Amino acid sequence: MNPLRRRWLLTLAAPSPAGTGSVDIALNLGGGAADQSCLASHPASSGAGLAWLRSQNGSCAASFDRDPSARASFGYARAEVLAAFVNALAMLALVVWIAVEAVSRLLQPIPVQGPVVMAVAIVGLAINLFVAWMLSRARGSINARGALLHVFGDILGSVAAIVAGAVIAFTGWMPIDPILSVVVALLILRSTIALLRESAGVLMERVPAHLSYEKVGRALAGLPGVAGVHDLHIWTMSADRPALSAHVTLTDGALWLPTLAAAQRLLAREFGIDHVTLQPTWVTGSGNGRVVPIVEKRE
Repeated sequence: MNPLRRRWLLTLAAPSPAGTGSVDIALNLGGGAADQSCLASHPASSGAGLAWLRSQNGSCAASFDRDPSARASFGYARAEVLAAFVNALAMLALVVWIAVEAVSRLLQPIPVQGPVVMAVAIVGLAINLFVAWMLSRARGSINARGALLHVFGDILGSVAAIVAGAVIAFTGWMPIDPILSVVVALLILRSTIALLRESAGVLMERVPAHLSYEKVGRALAGLPGVAGVHDLHIWTMSADRPALSAHVTLTDGALWLPTLAAAQRLLAREFGIDHVTLQPTWVTGSGNGRVVPIVEKRE
């Protein structure tokens, strides 16, 4: 996707109090108290936080399109990963909040007006579906997935509010509200943990999940003229751009230029790694520094 278009989508479609607070408005109209339902309490409590997240999504969308500078030689692409990490932490906090509120409502039920809840929750659902559609167009962006996770939680909350409102309207059974809230929290939790693990992995410069450290090392060691590979490092510069550095032990120093070209082609073709830094060596080992397991060429 065009970077400018993705920036516009993230800025416009990031979670906002207007979209996420629709269920809260429904419960306010239905009973006159902002804390009547745990389905509504998480947008009410996080409205300011989500507004801040929206501004951060917009600023991060602007940041990761900036060119590298003398103070940021890698550029600012990782800003979107940081935004996704913050989004995941915020969603984790909201899951805990929903669970606490659900227990509170089970112990002390508060009456609400089901028909009003249903009517306004349907409006909120329509808004959230539109926002989700916009975010789905920013494919490949971990920040977009973080924002989409927020909206996904709001969609589930809207659906749960509609169901809860219907049950309350026709049966008067109040416990349906906290029960559905727990269900929504559990559904959100799994995706939240996955996003948190992925974004933290990028920030900690772990090997990308889709790449095998051993396979990459052995592929490099298998090139003609290469005796072994050591100090191999694979990490992610941004959400979707892996990078690699390594020391390559050569059988003959005169083979370095063709070996370097062959290694670059191999890494780009087989593993999708185009940011490559290779250093030729003529002895195995890595001096007095920390030793990364050596990948020797097998005859």
